[in-house]
Order: sequence, then structure tokens, then C-alpha cells
Amino acid sequence: MNAFNAASNATSDKIPHWWLVTLAAAAVLMITMGVRQSFGLFVAPINGATGLSIATISFAMAVAQFVWGAIQPIAGALADRYGPARILWLGILVLAVGCATTPYMTGGFGLSFSIGLLVAAGSGVGSFSLLIGVTINRVPLHHRGTAAGMINAGGSFGQFVFAPIVQALITVAGWAGALWSLAFASLAALPLIRILCPRAPASTEERDKNAAGPQAAGGLKRALREALADRSYLLLHAGFFTCGFHIAFLVTHLPGEVNLCGLPASVASWALGLIGLSNIVGSLVAGWCVGRYRSKYILFWMYASRAVLVLIYLAAPKTEWTFYLFAIGLGFTWLATVPPTSGIVGKLFGTRYLATLFGLTLLSHQIGGFFGAWLGGFAITRFGDYTWMWYADAVLAAMAALVNLPIREMPVQRPRASASEARAARS
Repeated sequence: MNAFNAASNATSDKIPHWWLVTLAAAAVLMITMGVRQSFGLFVAPINGATGLSIATISFAMAVAQFVWGAIQPIAGALADRYGPARILWLGILVLAVGCATTPYMTGGFGLSFSIGLLVAAGSGVGSFSLLIGVTINRVPLHHRGTAAGMINAGGSFGQFVFAPIVQALITVAGWAGALWSLAFASLAALPLIRILCPRAPASTEERDKNAAGPQAAGGLKRALREALADRSYLLLHAGFFTCGFHIAFLVTHLPGEVNLCGLPASVASWALGLIGLSNIVGSLVAGWCVGRYRSKYILFWMYASRAVLVLIYLAAPKTEWTFYLFAIGLGFTWLATVPPTSGIVGKLFGTRYLATLFGLTLLSHQIGGFFGAWLGGFAITRFGDYTWMWYADAVLAAMAALVNLPIREMPVQRPRASASEARAARS
């Protein structure tokens, strides 16, 4: 504790080195993503305890997918305006409250409120757009891809750690006890905010450098207007929509798929854990590649590999090792799409409003996530299995690979701001 206090006190006097800020952001994401990505393990227990249908629970999970994405540009804009520390504090507290109140929700509306709104909004605030946006502005240009990869790896490590622990807690303490444990675990992110968001602001020179770019002229409103009119930015959204569909379908319904194959629930928890472990490697590799190769080609190969892996899975015998190998293969690109995607946004528009602009990209991701979670529940209710969802997943992954190829990775050129506009953009 003394060592932590000493480190915290140091940050109040001096901006910490980029790696310290990056590690703090990775640790926050480890907790928020670990909690969020474990909720698929609660579908069957909630179904058994409350009698709610899988479709009803899937809808609550689908709402959570959408809200998680919708909150990110809002949180990014609020952080750009008021500073990230208080926004992160509020988000973590809302996440803890959502986990703690879920066991008391016995109807579909209540479940959509606790999981779909509170848990999703809280974890969304403490997620990629805000954390990467805060960190990148304090990282040297040549280290930004590495920093994004490290933060992303933190989220993947959280999934690896939390999934088997949560499954064990459900077995030992019941699903309600497991959720209360997650509420306490969420609060562990609060002390990290002081390292991530030191009281000392970035220097005026650093702020001027980060504000430079097309978005500096006219502030956030103009940045949004220009981004939404840019073809490359919209193509990036289209590809990320598929990424969200794919991830939400799997994280919500992989336990159900394992159950349909007659395998124990532990196979699903370990498969989710292996996805997270594999994505640690994938995220670090992706971050390294961003500084050396064009991001759109990295994204092309990631999405194309997913289409191939899904088709291989459909043809393979459904054994424990099939799921484990499938998880390892998919895990390598699971959330490793984040560093190249955020990198393209930064190349196009600069970093001044990265939290907001990348947050909008994540909203597209989570609109896809809504359909992935919801249609998975519809498929199992209507057809009795997920076959059509797997085929749709493969087709969408192939399409996502192709739409990334026309993306331009050059900065958008706009007239430089006047002195008064630049001051307004920095305020």
C-alpha cells in the first residue's frame, strides 16, 4: 500500500511515463472487460433460477451490447470536456451497482435495466475509447501502436482470468454470489484512476500538438461532421459492425453451443479463457504491426481468418479440443482489431477527439453486437441450434475483410484553425 501511495503521489507532481499510464489503462480494462465478458456464463443459471426464457435473457444481453457501444462516444465527449477522472469514477461505480442488483431482477425489464443498462454503461465508460483516448495523448508517436496493443491485451487478460473464476464462483457460491463478487472486483479499478489521470494536465505544447489537425478547426462539432462524411471512416464502421456481431454472438452463446454438443459447462469457461489468453498475444502482435504495416491490411487478414476458422469449426467434430483450438485461433484476432482500427481513426483525424471519434466506431461495433446476441437467442428458440448464425457469421467476416481494402490512411486535409478557433478547440 505504501508503494502504491508513493506512486500515486508522484503522479500528482509529474505526469507519469507513457508506459505507466498505459499499464494503468490496461489494468482498468482488464477489470471492466473481465466482468463484462463473463456475463454469457450467467445465461443458463439465470434461466434455471428465474424461469425466464433464453430469448428474454439474450435480449437483455443484446441491449447491453448496444448500450456498451452507445455510451462510449458520450463518455469520450464528456471526458474531452470535463476530464476523464470523474467520468471513470462514475462508470466504475455504476458497473458495481449493476452487478450487485442483477440477482434481484426476476423479470425481463429488470434484467434489461441491470445488465443491459447499468453493467453495460459502467463497463463501457471504462473501456477502449476513453482509455485509449486518454493514453494516446501522453504517448510518443512511435509508441502509440504498442500502447494500444498493451491496453487491448489488458482487456484480453481480464477475460482469461475472469471466465474460469466466475464459473467456479457460480458452482461454489451460486450465480447471485458470483455477481456480488464481481461487484466488489469492479471497485478494484478505482485506485488505478489516479495513475491513469494525474492531476497535472498535459503541457500546453503537448495539447497544441495533439489539437493540431483537421479537427482543431471548429472543435468537436466540426470533427464529428467531417468524420461522418468521410468514406474511409464509414467503411471502418462497416467492418467493425461485423466484428461486434461475431464477438457478441460467441461471448453470449458459446456456453449454449457447448451445452448442445453435450459437453460440460467448464469447456465453455475454459474456451472463453483461452480466447482471452490468445488475444493477449494477438493484441501485442497487432500493436507491433500497426507501427510497421498499413492497418487496413492487418484488418483484412484478421477478418478473413475468422471466416475460415468458422467454416473449419462447422466441419470439425464437436469435441473439447475442437472448442479449445477454435478458441485459440479466434482469440488471436478477437479484440486485436482495436489497435489498427483506432490507429486508422487517429491517422485520419488526429488524436484531439480520438475518444469521441473512436467511440462512435465502437458504437457501430456494438450495433453489430446487439444483433449477434439477440439473433443468437432467436435462432436457438426458433430452430433449436445455431447453424444459421454460424453461416451468417462466416459471410459477414468475409465481407468485413473486403470493405477494409478501399480505406485511405492519409490525414484528412482541412484549413488550419485561426488563433481564436484553436483556443476554443483546446478549451
